[in-house]
Amino acid sequence: MILILIGPPGAGKGTQCKRLVDRYKLKHLSSGDIFRTEIASETEIGITAKKFIDDGKLVPDEIVIEMMTKAVRAAGDCILDGFPRTVNQARSLDEALEKDGCPVKAVVVLKVDDEIVAQRLTNRRVCLHCGASFHLQHSKPAVDGVCDACKSKLIHRDDDKAEVISKRLATYHKQTEPIVEYYNSSGKVVLTVDAGGNIDEITKVLISQIDNI
Repeated sequence: MILILIGPPGAGKGTQCKRLVDRYKLKHLSSGDIFRTEIASETEIGITAKKFIDDGKLVPDEIVIEMMTKAVRAAGDCILDGFPRTVNQARSLDEALEKDGCPVKAVVVLKVDDEIVAQRLTNRRVCLHCGASFHLQHSKPAVDGVCDACKSKLIHRDDDKAEVISKRLATYHKQTEPIVEYYNSSGKVVLTVDAGGNIDEITKVLISQIDNI
């Protein structure tokens, strides 16, 4: 089973991915993690990608698609997080996977209002060491500025600051949101869930919809 999870920054994709991975025994494929692994392992794809990154350029679609297709083939049952980001990437991924006889099973869309996203991200704090995430209103750390899990320092990431959030949302609406219409028109199962509320309730709705397919 191959699932794709789509949603704006701050929609809770990482949290819901972990829960779906546990329930359905899937491999969580994060495009960012895979990039870092390929680069650290100095694979051919990683070396090529690093050249673009070091030059401050976007990695071309054909390299990203090759990298992600390779990861999907190795993983088998998986959920894709952070990829595809554009209609071209979605179309190319479909073509590659259908050749392999393992097409995408469903596309899960987390919908959240921009105002809620901004509120979530401006209050988010992340651990420098273990990556644990906290919220200054809804899930505060026991000690201000300190991670509950490993006692390392919590930071407010630069891309979670107000001036950057608006740019990230604009990019999402322009480049990634059109993917939903592409998948609808191509006959894929598209599950849309309101992700603006309680995390546990969102998980219940996701599981209910995925169980139905």
